[in-house]
Amino acid sequence: MKIAHLSDLHLLSLEGAVPMRLFNKRMTGYMNLRFHRKSVHKPFAVEAAAAEIRRLGVDHVVITGDVTNLALEVEFELVKKLVEEDLGLTPDQISMVPGNHDTYTRGSFRGKRFFRYFEPYLATDLPEIPGPFPFVRLRGPVALIGLSTAVPRLPLVAAGALRPKQLGALSRVLSHPEVRSRTPILLQHHPWHNPPRLAKTLLEGLYDAKEEAALLHGVERGLLLHGHLHRRIHRTLPTARGHIDAVGATSASLLHESDERMAGFNLYEIDDGSGAIRAITSCKLDPVTKTFSEVPIPKG
Repeated sequence: MKIAHLSDLHLLSLEGAVPMRLFNKRMTGYMNLRFHRKSVHKPFAVEAAAAEIRRLGVDHVVITGDVTNLALEVEFELVKKLVEEDLGLTPDQISMVPGNHDTYTRGSFRGKRFFRYFEPYLATDLPEIPGPFPFVRLRGPVALIGLSTAVPRLPLVAAGALRPKQLGALSRVLSHPEVRSRTPILLQHHPWHNPPRLAKTLLEGLYDAKEEAALLHGVERGLLLHGHLHRRIHRTLPTARGHIDAVGATSASLLHESDERMAGFNLYEIDDGSGAIRAITSCKLDPVTKTFSEVPIPKG
C-alpha cells in the first residue's frame, strides 16, 4: 500500500478579506501575506504535487492541515477544487485534518468551517466512537486515525492541543480490535515533539504532547504524520513494544533553497500482508521544470 502525504498547502486568496473581516487575528496573518508569505508560497507547487501524486497512482492521500491561510471561505473553495479535481481520487482515498490556519478565528472554529467543506474526507469507519475527531478509516493493512490539534489562539500564537475529550476517544480507538489488528497511522497538524524551550512550546507547540505519547506507549509500530514545521523531519517515539515513526512533511507550496524545506510531499509504503512499514521517502519539487526527485528526510 502506497500513501502520499501533503501538508501546509497555504493556498492564497484575499478575496473576501474586506476590512471588517481583518479586525481580528487575521490582521497579523494579512500582514504576513502582504509582506512575506506570498513571496515564497506558490499555488503552482501544490498543483504540481497533485499532478505527480496522480501520476504515481498512490492508494491513499493524507493532508495534515493548514490548507488555507486566513480560513476564509474562498480559500476553502480553492482547496476543495484541488482535492476534488486535481488529485483524481475518491473521498474514500483521501483523509484530511485541520491545522491552526484552518481555525484561524473563533468564528471559523465555532462554525466548523473545515468540517463543512471537507466532511467526505473525515468519514469514519467506527461510528461507535463519536467524531468528527478522531475519525478512523480502515484501509487494508492500516488504520488511519485523524486528529485535530487545531484550536483558535491569540495573534502570533500557533500552538495546538488535542484536549481531554479527544484524548479519551483516542484511547478507545487504539484499543479497538479493528485498529489493534492493523498498523495505526495518526494524522495531525502539530508534531508530538515540542521545542526544547518552554516559551517556544507555548507559542507553537502541542500542549498535551506528553499525554498523547502516554496513550501511544503500548503501540508496537505505526506512523505519526504531521506538518506545521514546514520542513522534512523524521523522529522516533519509543514505545513499550517498539516505536512509532513520527514524520513531518514540508509545506507543499513553499519555495526554498534548502532541500529540507523545498515544496514536495512524502511517500510511505506499507506491506499489504504484515502491515510492516517498508519505506519512508520524500519527493522534492524542481520549481523550474515542475518535476520531482527523491530526497532524504533528515533525522530529528
